[in-house]
Amino acid sequence: MLWMPKQHARSEALAYSGFPKQFTRSQASCPGSSGWAVNFTRDWETGWVTVNTSYKSFSNAVVNANIGLHIGLAGINVTLVGNPVNQINETISYNEHFSWSFGEDYDLSYSEGLERGLPRPILYVAEKCTLNSPCGVHAQYCISSHYASLTLWGYIFILTALLMICSLLFFTVARHFPMCNIRFGSASLQIGYGASFWLTLATGLLCFLLGLAVILMNLMQPKKLKLVFNPSYDQGLVFFTPPE
Repeated sequence: MLWMPKQHARSEALAYSGFPKQFTRSQASCPGSSGWAVNFTRDWETGWVTVNTSYKSFSNAVVNANIGLHIGLAGINVTLVGNPVNQINETISYNEHFSWSFGEDYDLSYSEGLERGLPRPILYVAEKCTLNSPCGVHAQYCISSHYASLTLWGYIFILTALLMICSLLFFTVARHFPMCNIRFGSASLQIGYGASFWLTLATGLLCFLLGLAVILMNLMQPKKLKLVFNPSYDQGLVFFTPPE
């Protein structure tokens, strides 16, 4: 079992006002704008604990700190923030990332952390996810994160676009069967494609173009793409404030 502090969920809602109803409807009909962003976030699972703990290996120094574990699809972030930040003549403010994405070597990043002399609490938490850890969670997280990312990624937008276009084709084929005339004297009721048809077409094309753009950008400029959807990707500490 992976050691993990008690989890706390924190939801954040962003309210927008003054937008046309058409814009809101279009946003709702274009699925997954958040699906791109969550590929780069680090809070698919999150937990924290406040403890008195040894600060460095081979040292008797004890500090009071918040230790946070933030699990994302690309790896984990371990945060260590002192209470207060300045203790034992040091600034205790860390946010360390250990990647388990395919093509990345988690154990290597852990070894580099050892060489850099990271604080003991960070190394202790990171060690739980190493390949040879008795916890045995490394493979499970790597596989589940990979397929979760794959289904959320640009490829699903291409699939969504194709399915939406197919739905239009099915509807169009059925519509072209002969339909009886609806006449009122010399006048007849004429029908044509309505707003929902054109909205579905526009959304399908938009999903296709956006999905294609994301796939190409991921192939050519993956780091810049991460910055677009997660501005804190290349920043230092993301200040971690546990709930009251």
